[in-house]
Amino acid sequence: MRPSPIGPRAIVEKKKRYLIPCMYHFYRDPPQIVAGRGVRVRDSLGREYLDLYSGVSVHALGHCHPELVEAITRQAATLQHTTTIYLTQPIVDLAEALAGVLPGAIERTFFCASGSEANEGAALLAMLHTGRRRFLALQNSLHGRTKLTMNLTGLAMWRTDPYPSGDVEHVPVPHCSACPLGRSYDTCSLACVAAVEQALDRQAGSAELPAAMFVEPIQGNGGIVVPPADYLPALRAVLHRHGVLLVADEVQTGLGRTGRWFCADRWSVVPDIVTGGKALGGGTPVGYFSTTAEIAASYTRPGASTFGGNPVTATAGLTVLKVLRREGLVERAEETGAWLKGRLAELQGRQGLLREVRGEGLMVGAELGSRGELTPAQVTDEALERLKDAGVLLGKTGVDRNVLTFMPPLIVERADLEKAVNVLENVLASI
Repeated sequence: MRPSPIGPRAIVEKKKRYLIPCMYHFYRDPPQIVAGRGVRVRDSLGREYLDLYSGVSVHALGHCHPELVEAITRQAATLQHTTTIYLTQPIVDLAEALAGVLPGAIERTFFCASGSEANEGAALLAMLHTGRRRFLALQNSLHGRTKLTMNLTGLAMWRTDPYPSGDVEHVPVPHCSACPLGRSYDTCSLACVAAVEQALDRQAGSAELPAAMFVEPIQGNGGIVVPPADYLPALRAVLHRHGVLLVADEVQTGLGRTGRWFCADRWSVVPDIVTGGKALGGGTPVGYFSTTAEIAASYTRPGASTFGGNPVTATAGLTVLKVLRREGLVERAEETGAWLKGRLAELQGRQGLLREVRGEGLMVGAELGSRGELTPAQVTDEALERLKDAGVLLGKTGVDRNVLTFMPPLIVERADLEKAVNVLENVLASI
């Protein structure tokens, strides 16, 4: 028998007493979420919400997808965990299935338990392969919350390490509507890529040349920032001229989120290393980094992840990949996302608070401005609160925390998105 919900107030009190205080939550009046099905969740009072954030891009198949639940339950009742020092089949079957959708000749994978761990592993692999220790990363990026990945991260709010590493250099983000270099895309000749080349030229022939550059093909927490179409191909060419590996952090963007299996596919770019997680586990903890056989051959000393590729998570991953392919959800995300962007663009034309709409597939951001004495961040918080009260859950991202973020399950119907856009229009008009 399930225990009765204790309610939001009691949860907050327990958080204050027992959890480390760095763990924040959304909303002035937060609900206690107790159940989910498809694109909807329910709180302890029986109220229903459209979940259009998917646990931050996790629930590609929606909450409690019946086929996924059945596969996880069956595996959990058979064999839950042994770790990689023993042979089990799900981990190798998942690696094989993942190789079938990874770009280019990328076919070797190391499984772990989170995106942060995946990026740590990718950094180690890059160092082993190149014999170098430094890295490049983009401003306003987010690559994790471990010691190294926190330093790879460019977003100030997530760089909480008081003793940051000097082995990471952050270079300009390709955000054309808010260019950090003050340039215009029509005339800039990709000055952001030129800045990377200048940094590499300064270091050429020295021990300071980086092992790799980490790039989110679309920045998630940076505000759903989509680079111009020629950015990633040009960047890859520059990096390879200097023998620097390209690591595509696809933890949020991978497995159909942006309308491609991997977001770098949009620009026909094959990275040297791909990192991922989130959606593959269907709600179970997962991370992975994948690369070519040549680069993988550099990592031969003993390595392990206690829970990486465990039978339950590997079975979940196999089911996620099967359903994504069978239901055509990757292609569907492209079509549904284009429709959503169009509806938000129409709303932008009617509502002055909505400054810009950007994204690809079902990874869409709506940047909000100020109103009266309210800053853009305050407007966004107020909008999130009122959206929640009206039964719609969205995320917020961006350097100034003023980008409402749509990352719904890939199974979402247009009718649900239409409802959300209509609610958003009413909310923005009421602020």
